[in-house]
Amino acid sequence: QVQLVESGGGSVQAGGSLRLSCVAFGSIYSSYCMAWFRQAPGKEREGVANIDSDGSKTYADSVKGRFTISQDKHQNTLYLEMSSLKPEDTAMYYCAATYNCISASLASTSWWNYWGQGTRVTVSS
Repeated sequence: QVQLVESGGGSVQAGGSLRLSCVAFGSIYSSYCMAWFRQAPGKEREGVANIDSDGSKTYADSVKGRFTISQDKHQNTLYLEMSSLKPEDTAMYYCAATYNCISASLASTSWWNYWGQGTRVTVSS
């Protein structure tokens, strides 16, 4: 079993920065890949960024150049560094993980087996 716990959310003005963290508990294998999703009020959950088991990174077009995903294998921690935040970045941010890295993508929540409880990010203008 894998448990994911996010932290680092908060309120910030437009243009500010935040660093989100996601700690994975339980049996973690090298074949795992992880991602960040977000869900704004009234909208469906959307992919933000993911990192594959080989270290490859993918970002949603809306956050490219502003967000950076990274991981610390020794501490089983996933990070999302966010800068130049915009009001449209306001959402609950969720950490996700899966063994099925080939099928999983930011295009859908499908194939992501494990989810954290979410951490809220609010960006004011």
